[in-house]
Amino acid sequence: MSGVMKRMGMIFRAKANKALDRAEDPRETLDYSYQKQLELLQKVRRGVADVATSRKRLELQLNQLQGQSSKLEDQGRKALALGREDLAREALSRRAALQQQVTDLETQHQTLQGEEEKLTLAAQRLQTKVDAFRTKKETIKATYTAAQAQTRIGEAFSGISEEMGDVGMAIQRAEDKTAQLQARAGAIDELLASGALDDQSGMAKDDIAAELDRISGGSDVELELQRMKAELAGGSAPKQAIEGGPAQTEDTPPNLRKQ
Repeated sequence: MSGVMKRMGMIFRAKANKALDRAEDPRETLDYSYQKQLELLQKVRRGVADVATSRKRLELQLNQLQGQSSKLEDQGRKALALGREDLAREALSRRAALQQQVTDLETQHQTLQGEEEKLTLAAQRLQTKVDAFRTKKETIKATYTAAQAQTRIGEAFSGISEEMGDVGMAIQRAEDKTAQLQARAGAIDELLASGALDDQSGMAKDDIAAELDRISGGSDVELELQRMKAELAGGSAPKQAIEGGPAQTEDTPPNLRKQ
């Protein structure tokens, strides 16, 4: 069972991979990759903006603390000038505490500034790569589209494409049906001519009837021709010729003449 399951799993993966390969469009894959790169670039830019914001906030705090430190220093000098050494000592103590905060903020400021510079450089490099990928992507897409169109044109000319194959099969079926109908019509004509098939309309004639009709038609023509010759000669047509018998002339014996 283990071997059967492994084999079924392999077959399923092979068929799934083949189906995915047919469904995959390289142009869509390139567009998706480009979109993901743009999203990554956007994240890096947001990171640069966040670090720059934090750096600016530290700069504002530093300026504020430095202003307070300068103010305490001035107050200590004035207190010392007035003979208030105790006040001067207190002002200098507070100034020292503020100075420690300023030192810590300056360290953080330098760290953030370095991170900002690194992120800015990374964003610039990523922007360059994204631009290069976009150019390459469009070139590959154009090349793929042209190759696809050329392949379809070649398949259409060679008749191996699915659409042209269907058209060719339809034409072949039409030609086969036409040839079959022509053969059937020719066979029916031959059978009717030979009398193998009865004419249900009653208009068909056999060979003897057709020959009799031809002879009868020829006799009528000969009689009409003799009548016209007699009229042209100024006489009347021989009676027997008109009635269908032999023509009577002066040399005909009296016993053979019709009274």
